Amino acid sequence: MSGLGRSTGLSHPGLRHRRNEDAWVCHPPLFAVADGMGGARGGEIASRVAATGLGQSVDGSGESRVVALIQEANRQVYERAREDSDASGMGTTITVALFENGIVSIGHVGDSRAYLIRDCKVDQLTEDHSLVAELVRTGRLSPEEAVTHPQRSVITRALGTDPDVDVDVFSVEAKPGDLFLICSDGLTAMVDDATILDVVEPLRDDLDAAAKELIAAANRN
Repeated sequence: MSGLGRSTGLSHPGLRHRRNEDAWVCHPPLFAVADGMGGARGGEIASRVAATGLGQSVDGSGESRVVALIQEANRQVYERAREDSDASGMGTTITVALFENGIVSIGHVGDSRAYLIRDCKVDQLTEDHSLVAELVRTGRLSPEEAVTHPQRSVITRALGTDPDVDVDVFSVEAKPGDLFLICSDGLTAMVDDATILDVVEPLRDDLDAAAKELIAAANRN
């Protein structure tokens, strides 16, 4: 059985945006990233509402609890979008990780991501719900073409656009030394997987420094 070690969370609006449309949760054993979209302030509202919604009390454990939390967050974003003219049409991605008894249960909607860094290798655990990811999966676009595709920011599934949402959920058995990273495309659109590994691996003992350096690498690019 593997115990939960250190954790940290950090966010930055980047160099082009005045507002930060990302929200994150770092409340062990629950972790999450939400990346909002829509309207003048819609994205900022959506991600914040979703992150707050994850604090609700729900039944179950493991994968069932993760799905219930994401459905509750979806309900709150959907209701807020219907009630608030500033937030009409808004939505958000969500990637959630719950650590219980050596198992990490991950729930996912959108194109934020969860990674596992193990044995000096980085593995993307989640599949993007995006237009270019669908085109790559069906062989109509190469991974190299996807990086520069003009519609690479178009997502095919999000929280808050419908009363119910289809959640990808799965579990990973954690091993000693594992590092889990959840992040928005603010990182992964700018920093490739190999660079993420190169940044994080030497900073395993200082996760705050690792997070700051990942943000610095994204902003440099």
